[in-house]
Order: sequence, then structure tokens, then C-alpha cells
Amino acid sequence: MKDNKKQKLLYYSLDEILKRKAQYNVIFGERSNGKSYSVLLHGLKNFVKTGKQLGIVRRYDDDIKAGKADSFFDALIANEEISKLTNGKYTGVSYYSRKFYLSYHDETLDKDVRDNRPFAYTFAINTATRYKSTSYPDITTIMFDEFLDRKFYLPNEFPEFMSIISTIVRSRDDVTIFMLGNTVNKSCPYFTEMGLHHIQQMRQGAIEVYDYGESGLKVAVEYCSNLNKNKPSDKYFAFNNPKLHMITSGVWEMALYPHCPVKYLPKHIVLEYFIVFENNILHCEIVDNGTDNFTFIHRKTTPIQDDDNDIIYSMEYSPKPNHVRRMNRPVNKWQRMIAQYYVEDRVFYQDNEVGEIVRNYLMASSSDKIR
Repeated sequence: MKDNKKQKLLYYSLDEILKRKAQYNVIFGERSNGKSYSVLLHGLKNFVKTGKQLGIVRRYDDDIKAGKADSFFDALIANEEISKLTNGKYTGVSYYSRKFYLSYHDETLDKDVRDNRPFAYTFAINTATRYKSTSYPDITTIMFDEFLDRKFYLPNEFPEFMSIISTIVRSRDDVTIFMLGNTVNKSCPYFTEMGLHHIQQMRQGAIEVYDYGESGLKVAVEYCSNLNKNKPSDKYFAFNNPKLHMITSGVWEMALYPHCPVKYLPKHIVLEYFIVFENNILHCEIVDNGTDNFTFIHRKTTPIQDDDNDIIYSMEYSPKPNHVRRMNRPVNKWQRMIAQYYVEDRVFYQDNEVGEIVRNYLMASSSDKIR
């Protein structure tokens, strides 16, 4: 007889990472595993117990406008978490003027009645300057949701995020920050700016702690375990596409990239250049065997030998004429020749991860602006 019992799903818990007592808690993994839910519940419990408030940070102002932000606490309301925490005094959440309030529905008045004090404030990184003149002395928990992005980050995003943190923290040291993301992209300016150099090698379920000299700063990083293997819903994402593995298991999202189409000899290499991006060095070869003409990109495991003459694409600023920041802005013959291979889709990769590195370099260089 077929067992029709529903699988009981497990969800993420903050218990382990909170033991590290870090100022920053970077948490990433599969979608819908309870990361946001756990931090929102943590903030609510803290408010009910101590009166301390929660700060919710998103990248864009549109994400915290009424309509979108109204639904942030829907799952907690559906699970009656608010009613449990307040012994039935409040049953819902109201969003008004970029602030969240505990609320209940008054049957006589036929409307929601808010608590007189907000338990959470919202902030958008793209409008960071808006908050500088305001004080938030009771915010002790900050949640930055969806900090990992597959497409674009804002120019100078990390300093703008730090500006919001500075506005909230001021001169205090009692604030805990949670940065939550889905495994959509290994390339992230926050990893570089915060010195989180081992993230790409982390295994699921691991928590690593970074210390910064004698500053007292501590960052805990957790790659969430895949708590629900072979979920009933996984069958809907069983197509042969590596991007879907992030949804079902929390592995890093990765596209399919074309691999080297033919074998070639060293004599077929007509030009070599390098891409250096986020601690990765890629060796790029333009190949012409008389029949095929393309560029092939693979990892380089040793340092570049001739930094003064080799063609090097990198986001780092350099006065050397052989160093180029932006591939989409060619200024001479050989730069235009290299760029043309990308325009015509005649680029092949050692593997999909190399393809991701090149993709992220091209996106970063295309959107980079001096501010």
C-alpha cells in the first residue's frame, strides 16, 4: 500500500549561528528554507521581550513600498506567531509610513488598530542618504534580505549599505546584523569588501567565522544545509538544467556554457590574454586552426608572468597600457579584435564555473561607474 503521509518539512534555524556571537551573520542557501522567517521571528521576539526594534534593509526603494512590503510578515501571521508572542493581544501586522506595527482587527470599528510604537523600520540602499539625519536608538537587529543578486548590484553598493549601518548603529555596539541570500551567484561585492575569501569553497552545513585583527569585529558565515532532500515538490524542477539545482538543494546557481569545440595545438594559438576577477586568474587564448576561429578560456593556476606586457582585463585601476578595465570599451585594434569574439558568441569555456566568472566580470565592467 502506498504511504500517503505528507513529508514533514524542516526549516532553517538561527540557533547554531547565534552561538558564534558575531556582529555580522551572513546566511545563504536554497530558496524558501526559512532564512527570512527565522530572522523576522527573532526580531519580533526581541521586540516583545525587550522593546528593541528591527531594521529591514532591501536594495531598492520599490521593495519597501506599500504593496510589496505589506506581505513581509504574512507567513508569521499565518502561523499565528504574533498571537502566540503577545498572548492574543495582537494578531497581525500593519505597515504605515515605512514602519511596521503590531495590530489587531477591531470588529466594532471594522478596521485594524495599530500599536502606538513601531517594531520595525525599513531602509533602501539606493536611497541611503534619506536616513542620515534620523536616529534609531532602539534598533538592535538588522536584516538585509536578498543581498545576493544574479543581475546587478548598485554602484558603490557596499559603502551605501555601510552608510545605513552607520546611521543605525551610531556609537553603539549592541546591534546584530543578518545578511540573507539565495545561492544565485558566487560573485558578490560584499564577499570581496568584507574579506570573505573562502565562501566559494564552503560546503553546505558549514559555518565559518572571520576575525579582523584586534578590532573585535566578527563575521559568521553559514552555508545552509539542504534540510529537505527529495521533497515532493522537487519533481517539478527535475529538468536537466543546473540553474534549477539551486531551487531544490541550495547549490550555487550556474548557467550552461559552451565548452571547447575542437582540439587544438599550441601553434594554433594566435593571441593570449588574461582576465583577473575576484581572486580568479583566467587564461584566454584566441585559436585559429585554419577552419575554426574562437577564443577559449580556462583557469590559470600560476601567477601571470609578464605583468608589464601581457594583455590583462581586470577591474583594478592601473596606468599600464596593457591593463584594461572595460572590455566593452575597446580603444585599439587588439582590444576591438578580442571584444568581437564576445559580440559574435565565439567564446568557449573550460567549464560552467569559468563561464560564470567571465559573465560576472563582463557585468561588473559594463555597469561600473566612477562616482
